[in-house]
Amino acid sequence: MPGKTYRESGVNLAAGASAAQKMGAIAAGTLKAGANQTQGFFAGVYEPEPGSDTLLVTSTDSVGTKLKLAQAVDRYASIGVDIVNHCVNDILPTGAEPLFFLDYIGIGVLDERVVVEMVSGIAEACEEAGCALIGGETAELPGLYQGGDFDLVGFVVGSVKKDEFIGGRRAETGDVLVGVPSSGLHTNGFSLVRNVFDTDRHPEGLDEWVPALGAKLGDALLEPHRSYLSVVRPVSGMIRGMAHITGGGIPENLPRVLPEGLGADVELDSWEVPPLFRLIEERGGITESEMFRVYNMGVGMILVTAPDRTAQVKSRVPGSWEMGRVVERAEGPGVVLG
Repeated sequence: MPGKTYRESGVNLAAGASAAQKMGAIAAGTLKAGANQTQGFFAGVYEPEPGSDTLLVTSTDSVGTKLKLAQAVDRYASIGVDIVNHCVNDILPTGAEPLFFLDYIGIGVLDERVVVEMVSGIAEACEEAGCALIGGETAELPGLYQGGDFDLVGFVVGSVKKDEFIGGRRAETGDVLVGVPSSGLHTNGFSLVRNVFDTDRHPEGLDEWVPALGAKLGDALLEPHRSYLSVVRPVSGMIRGMAHITGGGIPENLPRVLPEGLGADVELDSWEVPPLFRLIEERGGITESEMFRVYNMGVGMILVTAPDRTAQVKSRVPGSWEMGRVVERAEGPGVVLG
């Protein structure tokens, strides 16, 4: 019997990619002087005025159905941390530092405790990132959300000096890929997780103690999305690219920072996939290729470095390792996992 897939869990990655491409083309018609929309990149870039030495960088995202697990265990501060760190990580590939953050909470029935707990997590992560939580919106929408159902969305704006801008197309053939560990699933693939562990019908399963994880299943799944701001800050001037590994995994995210005609060979034996991912794979009978296109598999960020800078970068980024190379590849898959 074939294993579970993201598609049967209700998420169509191919349709999402197609829609994103079409929406990008529509948005391109709105661009004016100063706006820099790089199709498929992690963040949008804007020059506030001609000749400015500073660029503004912005990104937005949601926590997704990880919210359902937070509801199941009735714990909400960590998803506030999730949304800030995810958004901050998306502007990092430009070299930007976050300036301010806004949140949006849409909810069926307003529960003050839940909202306050979430915003406390948001504020904690903002303080850690050195950015201001300057506003937001909480909308009670009983006709749209059922009962206590809700959604959490974040918006971040950062800045970077033009001469420190990294961007996504500076990699060269022979450059080294340096992996930086994730803290878990981060904020992607939870529709498949809920399918595998049937948490919607049996939330009590989240209390299962899993020896291989050294934790309860729910605690491992809700581990907050790691922030890479303090990690990459010491090497931001020493790298040629940076890929935040989110939805689509390494195969979809790494090509976003590679120039046309270049690809990447990733050495799968260069790191040990954390037990949580293997547990999901085994419980769901999921193929390894499907796991790699849905999850980060233990790699939260990939740095692209010149070979003569690799040792220095690794010495400044705790836990990092060499995981592959940039290669010439005009045709075929952008990333080869081998």
